[in-house]
Amino acid sequence: MAKRKRLSLPLPGAHSGDIGAGDTPMGATARPALQSRAPIAQVAGDAAAAAAFHDVAGELSRAREDGRLVVALALDAVRADHLTRDRLTSETEDMEALRASIATRGQQTPIEVLALPGGGYGLISGWRRLQALRDLARDDPERFGTVLALLRRPDTVAEAYCAMVEENEIRADLSFYERARIVQRAVDDGAFSDTKQALNTLFGAASYAKRSKIKSFLRVVEGLDDVLRHPTRLAEHLGLKLARALEHDPALPDRLARALDAVDPADPEAELAAIKANLSHAKGSAKEKPKSETPEAGSKPAADYRSIGPGLMLELDEGRVGVTGKRLSPDLVKRLEQWLRAQPEAR
Repeated sequence: MAKRKRLSLPLPGAHSGDIGAGDTPMGATARPALQSRAPIAQVAGDAAAAAAFHDVAGELSRAREDGRLVVALALDAVRADHLTRDRLTSETEDMEALRASIATRGQQTPIEVLALPGGGYGLISGWRRLQALRDLARDDPERFGTVLALLRRPDTVAEAYCAMVEENEIRADLSFYERARIVQRAVDDGAFSDTKQALNTLFGAASYAKRSKIKSFLRVVEGLDDVLRHPTRLAEHLGLKLARALEHDPALPDRLARALDAVDPADPEAELAAIKANLSHAKGSAKEKPKSETPEAGSKPAADYRSIGPGLMLELDEGRVGVTGKRLSPDLVKRLEQWLRAQPEAR
């Protein structure tokens, strides 16, 4: 009689290979090798996963609020006029290069914004990037319809202005006129009590000499901001000379306004020429003697500027007559020449 095979229950920790195929213990049913966890283990695992999720979500929320998380915002949700911009113009070539770069490689540097109480976001820095994206979005709104941004939380408007100025001082060389203008505008917007506080706060990291030049340009901004069409073209030397002249000659803004009305508003070189011409005869200039002094023999009297019609100015100087203005066409020059040749004095 064949010996019956003895069956035994598997010991704890025994491998499945210890039991032969088909050797199921008596009174037991076959069970899969892998079993589901006990209820308590399942609950503990779910709680740990939920806690980890909340930790990650909380960290992302804090990173967003602290300005450490880049977010994608709709272009229309960002208001570029929330703060008065320190940059007045952007050179065409620079903007074309920026648009080409974003079109090829995408936006590499996020802008900075703050959340507005009524919804949307106010631009702090990154005006050129925002403008470039808006230009590109006109042709391809699906690709360029959003802007990458860091959400800042400045406690005051003054801090927002400081962030804008700091970013532009690092990334782009603003003109002295633009620097002075943002000082004045920050005061006008109530961010600072006066220009001294604004200047020392916005440009606190600048040298004393640089702040002194910005302070001088404040006179130009105060006196000529509504008159000049190309103020960013004012070189440092010419701007400082203009500031000194404005300090001693209160009538200079009105004379400059009349002179600039006679030149082509789209021509910055014509504007600079008119400024230089008026400065040479302004009170306080190196060439002018005080009224109390007797003019030296051979000293040059001040030129006389007369408007002879819209867009034309007649300049009467010692031994010289000049005509300037945006309407000075080659045909007019030819007719003037013919008229002068017909005069008895020219014969």
